[in-house]
Amino acid sequence: MSSGSDGSSFNNSVADQQAVLETVAKITHEKGKKNDTQMANGTRPFQLQDVFSLENEESEDMATLIDKKDNVFVMSNKKSKYPILQVDLRLISDLVVAIVSAAIGGIIFSCLGQPVIVGYLLAGSIIGPGGLNFISEMVQVETFAQFGVVFLLFALGLEFSLTKLKVVGPVAVLGGMLQIVIFMCLCGIIAVLCGAKLSEGVFVGSFLSISSTAVVVKFLTERNSSISLHGQVTIGTLIFQDCAIGLLFALLPVLGGNSGVVQGMISMGKLLLVLFVYLTAASFMSWSFVPRFLKLMIQLSSQTNELYQLAAVAFCLLSAWCSDKLGLSLELGSFVAGVMISTTDFAQHTLEQVEPIRNLFTALFLSSIGMLIHVHFLWNHVDILLASLILVIVVKTTIAATVTKTFGYSIRTSFHVGVLLAQIGEFAFVLLSRASNLHLIEGKMYLLLLGTTALSLVTTPLLFKLIPNIMNLGILLQWFPSESSTPNKRFPSENGTPIEEKVSMIEVRNRLL
Repeated sequence: MSSGSDGSSFNNSVADQQAVLETVAKITHEKGKKNDTQMANGTRPFQLQDVFSLENEESEDMATLIDKKDNVFVMSNKKSKYPILQVDLRLISDLVVAIVSAAIGGIIFSCLGQPVIVGYLLAGSIIGPGGLNFISEMVQVETFAQFGVVFLLFALGLEFSLTKLKVVGPVAVLGGMLQIVIFMCLCGIIAVLCGAKLSEGVFVGSFLSISSTAVVVKFLTERNSSISLHGQVTIGTLIFQDCAIGLLFALLPVLGGNSGVVQGMISMGKLLLVLFVYLTAASFMSWSFVPRFLKLMIQLSSQTNELYQLAAVAFCLLSAWCSDKLGLSLELGSFVAGVMISTTDFAQHTLEQVEPIRNLFTALFLSSIGMLIHVHFLWNHVDILLASLILVIVVKTTIAATVTKTFGYSIRTSFHVGVLLAQIGEFAFVLLSRASNLHLIEGKMYLLLLGTTALSLVTTPLLFKLIPNIMNLGILLQWFPSESSTPNKRFPSENGTPIEEKVSMIEVRNRLL
């Protein structure tokens, strides 16, 4: 094809909005001229960044492209007329730094009894542009880290259980839905009153409504409280929230659009239609194709799990790709892929095979999120962060406790559920990342939500340890009814066996301590 034809084809693509014409700056790093005077005199000081830089290696001159958003693209290999293996040593170096720092941060915070998630975030903030600036290719690392989101939601779908959700169905489904709607409406109204966009307020509401399944379930399991009444209600609500995340991802492109209300409603209707068709096809495949496919993979990989593991990952990525091509999202597609496998007998085996891959990419994803945190900004606004944290705890406790109380549960149980749900969950990072890509949340609001979420996860274990004291204080101040005035309440467990809630304060303390 001639160059004139190429130019015409490119111009047509730009006109059809299939390509974007953008001016970039090209920077060539010439090793011979860099710091000539300092090198000659031997006066160039040692810098820590030199350890992670590849500029001192014996390689050809490197060229760098910088776009209008200050994204840096390194052209590490020149074109060749022969097919040769291309290696981006800078990307390899960045990935090594990100993974090693995330491992160190996770180990430190695990030893301190804190969630490892916070260690990943802090490690990313230290090595990122807002810290020591060890990472050269932010765009490539962030793109690579998006696989963490895909596998995180795939594993979440594998753990999906409709049986567990039916245990406390009304308060979990209806109550969980009501909590999300209340947060969306409340934050939307506040955004309009403050002169912000309605879509931004609705997103913040959905963001704040998500609680941490990993942290809460871990706490309930350690305290043997997962089968108690407040434990069952809390876990049921968390399961519903995890399921709702897929729908929230489908909602984000609509919120991120620049069209009017009517056009937005039309887009939402089209999206729901596509979502219905996609879920219908997925439901059909979950009982017709998926079980047979997985059974065949089990038979073929009888000697080694390598083929089964590869097939599961390929199935997840294919579903995510199809969902993205339909205008939904990668995250929704990967979640649906997990749900399809969860209906088979191979769900647990698949989870065991995918879990190591998920853990690696999730750590890389959270580390990349941490790279966007500017420690200096957070330190300068620590007062706002603490105020936001207190507001989140109070508002989430109040709303969750009120909604639970409307379903006929005691004040004590409702308050207990409210406190357990009074944090922002780890999947909020995924929502926030997606919203940032859609330019729904930008600037200081992005950093504020990021910092508040991280601080919320750090302080959640401390808040949980204070629950017995808060319950005792509630009885002394007569916020809760006395033991004798509260009847025992029975409710079904997951296997159908009734479980009796003991209202004795002594037993509540024993469960928690």
